[in-house]
Amino acid sequence: MTARNRLPPWHEEIRLANGRQVLIRPIRPADADPLRAAFALLEPDEVRQRFLYAKKELSPETALRLTQPNPKSEFVLVAAEPMTPGEALVGAVARAAILPGTRHAEFHILVSHYVAGMGLGRHLMRRLVRWAKGKRLDRLYGDVLEENEPMRALAKSLGFHQAAGEAPGMIRVSLDLKRQVPEGEGAGSEAPRVPLG
Repeated sequence: MTARNRLPPWHEEIRLANGRQVLIRPIRPADADPLRAAFALLEPDEVRQRFLYAKKELSPETALRLTQPNPKSEFVLVAAEPMTPGEALVGAVARAAILPGTRHAEFHILVSHYVAGMGLGRHLMRRLVRWAKGKRLDRLYGDVLEENEPMRALAKSLGFHQAAGEAPGMIRVSLDLKRQVPEGEGAGSEAPRVPLG
């Protein structure tokens, strides 16, 4: 592969099980409108699993904040159509944010039902783990609904431990980033609580 054909850092083209090509890349300010449009296509249960309550739309303010992360403490990836940001439909968002004054980061992942069940959540989680390790953090964690079996199973398969959350019906999954993770289990193979709403 020649240098000019290489993708920028944190960019990766992958083909899903259904044959659809998506581009994993850092979020861009131009993604704000497509994010709001994609949010309207989500099923009510998808929204509840992520936000823990009913939410009909992603406000312009929330979209703006999400698409302009602080590079020192936040990392946001999207899985989008391989088109220009602002025109590309966004099918998944993964975010990690360092809690001020700690070496811990909280993660959130939302994968649309249109691309769910194809390994995208696992792929994005591995990228978040890699980013957190690159920041030399001690722990990556997230709170999930007790009934969210797919997310709990994914976290367990990647070495996350599960414990009772701070609120009823919640489970906290956390990964000790200082632990040696067997190849293929955690951070992936290649090199490089703030709510979304």
